[in-house]
Amino acid sequence: MGYSTTRRAAAVIAAAAMLSAAAVATFAAGQRAGLARAERAAAEAEDLERWRRAFVEERAKLDATSAAVDDARGDLASKLARLQAELIRLDSLGQRLAARAELEGTPIAGFDFRVEPPLGGPEEPDAAGQARGAELRLAAQQLAASLEQRSLMFGVLDDLLRWRKLESEGWPDGRPVAVGYVSSRFGRRIDPFTGQMAAHRGVDFAGPLGSEIVAVASGLVVWSGPRHGYGEVVEIDHGQGHVTRYAHNAENLVQVGDVVTRGQTIARLGATGRATGPNLHFEVLRDGRAVNPLSYMD
Repeated sequence: MGYSTTRRAAAVIAAAAMLSAAAVATFAAGQRAGLARAERAAAEAEDLERWRRAFVEERAKLDATSAAVDDARGDLASKLARLQAELIRLDSLGQRLAARAELEGTPIAGFDFRVEPPLGGPEEPDAAGQARGAELRLAAQQLAASLEQRSLMFGVLDDLLRWRKLESEGWPDGRPVAVGYVSSRFGRRIDPFTGQMAAHRGVDFAGPLGSEIVAVASGLVVWSGPRHGYGEVVEIDHGQGHVTRYAHNAENLVQVGDVVTRGQTIARLGATGRATGPNLHFEVLRDGRAVNPLSYMD
């Protein structure tokens, strides 16, 4: 009888070790995926900023060149040639950025910096332009028009990448605590207070009292305060049907109506409400239904 009990105890210990190892692997995979997404977003932002600075610099050069036309006609042709070369360089950079943005399947598929955007409209007389008629002035005007078109194209691409960044940051991803381990999983479990089987609609992270709790996605705080059973709790609406809930907090650091970003500290870990010790009860709701938070950490 004693030998069987020992074997059962050893089996339970082994199963617990396997679950702990699986949890560690899950967290590590989630962190690697989040890091990869963050590195890609940072690289896109860097390319976008380089394109923006180059455009501003070249537009300033063009403005200065146009202002000097009447005083330096002899030098204008060479300046325009250099500006044309810079425009080609900007087109090349913009094309690489558009390729990285993976536009296929988006509303602006076919977006191409190498091609002048199609334009239209009836012809309108321009007496002043016809009167000037200077060949170099016309070249400067054409180059200015090309830069203006690139500016419009850049604006469209910029809006797309900004929207994509906001959309990606609104998807729950990663761990809600910097320090801690999973002490209770999602699903049915033995209730620690009643000893009966009961549904557990989240994941518990045990950790040091007062340690940081962070938002796993950007969103709007829709609840910050006490709630029966949860103690001090924060709820964040991330759009697209996703809401995250952070409970048993020692202290909430955000208020209803606050806009938070992924990784922002929103509360301190505690043991308020129905808790046996310091832990974070973390829930993810999709369209109002609780789902396994660990599936968002892979």
